[in-house]
Amino acid sequence: MSKKKITVSKAIREGLHEEMLRDENMFIMGEDMAVMGNVFAITTGFLDEFGPNRVIDTPISEEGFMGMAVGAAMRGMHPCVELMYDDFVTECADPLFNQAAKLKYMSGGQCSIPLVLRMPMGSGRRNAGQHSQSLEGMVCHFPGLKVVAPCSAEDAKGLIKSAMRDPDPVVVFEHKLLYAKKEEIPEEEYLTPIGKANVKREGKDLTIITWSREVNFAMEAAEKLAAEGIDVEVLDLRTLVPVDWDAIRASVSKTHNVIIVSEEVKRGSYAGELSAEISEELFDELDSPVERVCGLNIVSPFSPVLEDQNFPHPDDIVKAVKRVLNK
Repeated sequence: MSKKKITVSKAIREGLHEEMLRDENMFIMGEDMAVMGNVFAITTGFLDEFGPNRVIDTPISEEGFMGMAVGAAMRGMHPCVELMYDDFVTECADPLFNQAAKLKYMSGGQCSIPLVLRMPMGSGRRNAGQHSQSLEGMVCHFPGLKVVAPCSAEDAKGLIKSAMRDPDPVVVFEHKLLYAKKEEIPEEEYLTPIGKANVKREGKDLTIITWSREVNFAMEAAEKLAAEGIDVEVLDLRTLVPVDWDAIRASVSKTHNVIIVSEEVKRGSYAGELSAEISEELFDELDSPVERVCGLNIVSPFSPVLEDQNFPHPDDIVKAVKRVLNK
């Protein structure tokens, strides 16, 4: 495949654009998505090209427009909704967690909800406590939702396209500090499968399981550790639900040591769920307890100095690996 280099945000834009052209039942809605073209410029020009019936600016009422999207999906439309920040998912909890996630089951499979919810997430932009959270653990708690969290431009585009073609609701977590990152992606059309992890780096001493922006930090940490003779494997989950358990089992069975890295607040995190599952199902494969490297159990600070202490960096990962391996 021939390649081109674009930012993560443009890769997402391409994925959305291609699916809008492919599927006349797809429409986009959210705050500032039409006239402004999204606060991160992802849908600039979409209103002129596709018109106001398919690119919709909504009121500041997440519960209201999420409810509209669920109803539209029930009637055969394919809505792609964006929340300006994932922090606002609490505002639309009932239509997402109690309706979209459950209606297929409650209707005995008669009612599919082909809905995609995009949510910028994460710390690092000095947006303070109400605009800086990583809430994937909360969303993963609800059966009926698929959850993806890409770390690269290629996966961001490929997973968006796969999500739009999925018959079930898919929540896409997009780290805000990845949007400007430039990477190569295939020029030809492609899909990234939902439910398949990606071994970003092979190793034999320890497995780092992670997703989203922390994959890049894990790769940096792996290079630092390699210089000291420590060979770690980096497993990018890409999809949190359904998780690729086969990939986790294969990696843990090879390295026998695991740390899970996540930007979430540690208490109640998805990292904790993975840690429990690995300890329960793969206990005999472990040479050491599973360790979590997560955000602190605090409200995300506005102060740049304090915020940078709030989520894991490469050096934190390096220290955790050495701690687990007694190096």
